[in-house]
Amino acid sequence: MAGDQKPPNTGGTGDVPSGAGQGWTALSYLIGGMLVWGFIGWLVDQWLDSGGIATGIGVVLGMAGGIVLVVRRLGTPT
Repeated sequence: MAGDQKPPNTGGTGDVPSGAGQGWTALSYLIGGMLVWGFIGWLVDQWLDSGGIATGIGVVLGMAGGIVLVVRRLGTPT
């Protein structure tokens, strides 16, 4: 009968694990924060001619901001 059929098996070797999306999200927050704030720091370096100090500060602030975003968005399981 039509109601007795099982749905096709979608699991295979190429399927992505369920937590992989969260991992990619966390990685993109961390890398994105470093790139964006590092670039802003580089712009401040070019403007003030500070020799790379603002770039380093920007990268560190970007990492900290990325960690804060990861903890806020993905820290508590639903």
